[in-house]
Amino acid sequence: MHALRNNRGSRLVLAAAIGSIALMTAGCTSSGSAESTSENEAVGDELAPSIYCGEECQEQLALEADPASIDCSVGVSWSSASFPYGAKSTQQIPEFAEAFFPGMDITVSDGQGDSTVQSGQVDDMIAQGIDVLIISPQDAAALAGAVDRATAAGIQVIAADRAVDTEMSTYIGSDNVEAGIVSGEAIVADFPDGASVVELAGSLGASPTIDRGDGFRQALEGSNVEIIATQTANYDRAEGLQVMEDFLQRYGSGEIDAVFTHNDQMSFGAIQAIKEAGREGEIKVYGIDGESGALDLVQAGEYAATVGYPLVVKESVIAAAKLCAGEPIDERIVLDSTLINADNVEEYTGRAPQ
Repeated sequence: MHALRNNRGSRLVLAAAIGSIALMTAGCTSSGSAESTSENEAVGDELAPSIYCGEECQEQLALEADPASIDCSVGVSWSSASFPYGAKSTQQIPEFAEAFFPGMDITVSDGQGDSTVQSGQVDDMIAQGIDVLIISPQDAAALAGAVDRATAAGIQVIAADRAVDTEMSTYIGSDNVEAGIVSGEAIVADFPDGASVVELAGSLGASPTIDRGDGFRQALEGSNVEIIATQTANYDRAEGLQVMEDFLQRYGSGEIDAVFTHNDQMSFGAIQAIKEAGREGEIKVYGIDGESGALDLVQAGEYAATVGYPLVVKESVIAAAKLCAGEPIDERIVLDSTLINADNVEEYTGRAPQ
């Protein structure tokens, strides 16, 4: 394990440094429009949650302590930095902490998409004596044991973006079920007479995959929209391209009306496959996340809609500060899920959820 220390004391710990750096690079460039930092909400100039943290969310994260008094060690365990969401989160969390909590020491690890690797990294952080763990698990069940060990060691645990199948101090993130519902309702509204839909699902076992899929199916109940095929593409653009190519070979012209993906990266791959097949005029693509590149495609008329699933960078760090200060925190903190389509995309240009 290799540590890089900056002049403010925060640490970026990279397990298997060379491999992790390569993964980070892949995450930042896997989409032509995905950057390692968001265009609008990276750090900012004030200590406050993001614009996607509504009134209740802001009240839940109100910090009573003086930020300068926060003195603690926080471990950040992310499932993978090879995807834009993880790449941005693992970069921006230390940056936000440095800007507003100079006494907060941050250690970040990249689980490389492997639950065993991530679990071992959490154990290393426990041994280091961290006070708070921020974790976005690769698998909700597989990381439960590591979280239980952290809790047993007296460490407060924040689940960020993804839940863990065990008790924790708080879980911060948009409602993945709601995100699926919003996307499903958009398809039902756009196809009142019914449609045949193929689904590109996220990583098997990940809580967003389960919840987004469940929410989407709830929205389709009672409609004439039918899911004719579903296949995992692991939240990856290249896999989304391959899976969509397979669907296009399996289903001829007129047999697919819409595509639902669990994230924008898979949508980018699906859109590419549809273009290369010359079928963009007959198939609409819907997804979740709200990356800046996704908003560009919505504006260009190439992407029907994306549901904003904002980063939880600021919220996670502020929650960690509250726990370090001994302040109470609610078990669930929800950020907004917003449908972004041709009707309102201009309102979010320059302040994308991701």
